[in-house]
Amino acid sequence: MEFRIDFISAHTIEDICQGLSAILEKYQDLLPQSKAAKIFLKPNLNSNMNALTGNTTDLRLIAAVVEFIKGNGYKDITIAEGTNSGFYRNDISVISRLAVDRLAEHYGAKVVDLNYSEKVDIIGFEGGIKAGVAKECLEADIFINMPKLKTHFEVGMSVCLKNMMGCLVGQENKKKTHKSLSKNILNINKGISPHLHIVDALIAMEGLGPTRGTPVNTGLIIVGTDPYLIDLACARIAGFDYRKIRTLKLAEDKGILTKDYHRFIDSLDLSAIKRKFQGPKANPLVSFIHSPKRQRYFLAIRNTILFNYLCSTKLVGNILFRTGLRQDNFIKEEMVFEGLTFNRNQCQDGCSKCMDYCPIGLRSPEELEDQNSGCIGCLYCFLVCPVKAIEFNGKLGFMSEQLRQYDDITRRVA
Repeated sequence: MEFRIDFISAHTIEDICQGLSAILEKYQDLLPQSKAAKIFLKPNLNSNMNALTGNTTDLRLIAAVVEFIKGNGYKDITIAEGTNSGFYRNDISVISRLAVDRLAEHYGAKVVDLNYSEKVDIIGFEGGIKAGVAKECLEADIFINMPKLKTHFEVGMSVCLKNMMGCLVGQENKKKTHKSLSKNILNINKGISPHLHIVDALIAMEGLGPTRGTPVNTGLIIVGTDPYLIDLACARIAGFDYRKIRTLKLAEDKGILTKDYHRFIDSLDLSAIKRKFQGPKANPLVSFIHSPKRQRYFLAIRNTILFNYLCSTKLVGNILFRTGLRQDNFIKEEMVFEGLTFNRNQCQDGCSKCMDYCPIGLRSPEELEDQNSGCIGCLYCFLVCPVKAIEFNGKLGFMSEQLRQYDDITRRVA
């Protein structure tokens, strides 16, 4: 068995583009011969909290992959994700809120919310249940999985294997996974096999992931072809016992994760990139309800019409969020972006953070106030400026919740 895995150290947009381009040259054999081939990118867009919080795939990484693909002559590029079913139920477009649609438009790529795709029932879940996968996932000539490295309070860690849940169409199919979450994550990976995995560990997440954890600047991109090998490597990098990552433990029990995987990972010198992540420890109430032993009883209640209605109300939604039973806060109010203002007197000369974090490589801060600069309104520059010299114009809407939870820490971490 030939294992392929590479690690890139990167912090700035320039680091990302140069490092990724150099490494992807080694994977040229995976690219289709026809330049008319369908190229499919599947990031992690778990919530409307952007990459700086450790939640979702960094737009800079998506941009770098698209640039590499376009540079090799391919034009049919699709960025797609079946976002968190809670946002889907509340008719909130995470793709739009994260500016993925505007990034795609900038590069002439297509963007698809897989929740609304035509489904193909190919996934066999536990108990003989069939689950529908978005047709686009199966029709791609090359499927590139782009997960975020983060903790997950139910399965331990969310990287390559877990990211495939976004290929399921709508809440109807996603909720089927939770009847036996770890087993069904492996079942999804039996039915869908991406050709390449590019992990965003630039700003990862530790603690109570996948949404309410703490961002940690790891400065890494991990590239490879085997999701089990990469997830095992990520567990090692994060300082986790792989046996506490339920998907990996189950894969080992099933004979998928063999001794060859462990020997290969043991042969790598990861000392320079290894660090100790805080584990995903939930409060007693959440731990009690989400225990695998009690999960089916909780799901029987959660999937009733009455409970779904109550959860859609603002009062019950806030209670669930405050108790930790719901990780996301589904704020309906959209952001109104009217541009950015640059306060020159407050700027620290030579900082360059705003330029380092711009996904489309604008010459910040000089171009911030230029209406024709092509700014996609992702707000990365606004969120990383250590002295708040970049000011937001408009109505924050849902973004106010990210600022409440993460404003200070994202400026420090970046």
